[in-house]
Amino acid sequence: MNYLDTIVKKLKSKENVFLTGGAGVGKTTITREVIQDYEQEGKKVAKLASTGMAATLINGQTLHSFLDLGISSSLAELEKNGKYEIKKRIKKLVSSMDLIVIDEISMVSDELFEMIKLRLTQADFRGSLLVVGDFLQLPPVVRGYKEVKFAFESSPWHEFDFHKIELTHIYRTDDKSFIELLHHIRFGFIDEDIHNSLNEYIKPLPNDLSEFTFLFGRNDSSARHNTEQLSFIDGELMVKEAQIIKHLKSVKDGEIERFMNDARIDKELALKVGAPVLFTRNSWNYFNGERGVIVNIDTNHVYVQKSDGKVIKLETVAQDKTLWKEKTVDGKKEMVEEAAFSVYQHPIKLAFAITIHKSQGMSIEDLIIETNEIFAPSQFYVALSRASNPARLNLIAPRRQWYELAFVDQKALKFVKDS
Repeated sequence: MNYLDTIVKKLKSKENVFLTGGAGVGKTTITREVIQDYEQEGKKVAKLASTGMAATLINGQTLHSFLDLGISSSLAELEKNGKYEIKKRIKKLVSSMDLIVIDEISMVSDELFEMIKLRLTQADFRGSLLVVGDFLQLPPVVRGYKEVKFAFESSPWHEFDFHKIELTHIYRTDDKSFIELLHHIRFGFIDEDIHNSLNEYIKPLPNDLSEFTFLFGRNDSSARHNTEQLSFIDGELMVKEAQIIKHLKSVKDGEIERFMNDARIDKELALKVGAPVLFTRNSWNYFNGERGVIVNIDTNHVYVQKSDGKVIKLETVAQDKTLWKEKTVDGKKEMVEEAAFSVYQHPIKLAFAITIHKSQGMSIEDLIIETNEIFAPSQFYVALSRASNPARLNLIAPRRQWYELAFVDQKALKFVKDS
């Protein structure tokens, strides 16, 4: 089945599409291809997600900023904050879109989805909606002890009448028994065989931890491990500072800092020759999550040797934060996507450690998962599914039972099984 053609045909005939499937099946790749197809025809696409991190993966922006929702998390808050009525500028922007893409739909709450529907109705949006994600991955973030409620629990979900397209082929690994294990973990199913299979990945840690990437649940654990391991490498510490170019004077420094954190860009990238790194982007000669070792650093370049022996001469890469602005093009006023600022940095991170959240979209070959920092539904599945080579996967022995780690939200489970 040609998924791209099917999705584009449905969307262009004004049907809404829900693109889903487990981790590593290529949802982001196809989403980018759909966006490219539209943009090559000069059509306007809003590329959105509920978090800044997810938005940067498709070079987009957050739902809150695009739809002018402020800090509201529900229709009641929208009203209380004086943002219920749509501004003329936002109405014009939303109605000018041919396609609205919402990535990582599992992280969109029912109340946020209701606010999305409100804005689309207010703007008389006549385009198509493409929502992408897996409800058996990371759930919406809620304040305090509020009950987690998903987008599919809101009444607008059914009103959009989504045509569901599910991707099933995993590209990240071709190890059949590991793929089967991932499938069971995704659905939170643990029996004795799966329990034993997981135990097989508990191995003695290697003496040289620098060969592996630790996956942590917390930012401070990841930062501490990276700093400690880098200090063990002899040699001069070189710091590559990100170059920031503001295209609009109104851009605030806090906005740039948030964007850099979301986009996994280090303001000051501390490196040494001999340090292992992960690529944080896809290119023709490396992929997101691929590992290499720094063999040389000069004024403008970082030279990274991959496991196949090839040395990549890395320059800085620009990542733009874009905004939609009304401009006069060929005598006509129309909405144009423009860069508000650009950040130039080498597309790598130290490979000693990364958080599960920041590993989104990555395929990592040499992996150690700190299972004792797993705390959210489906988080263990997200961590496990980063592994591209199960033979190089280590699990730190958990202080809890496997079934307590591999838990999923029961409402999400029912929705995925029934839909």
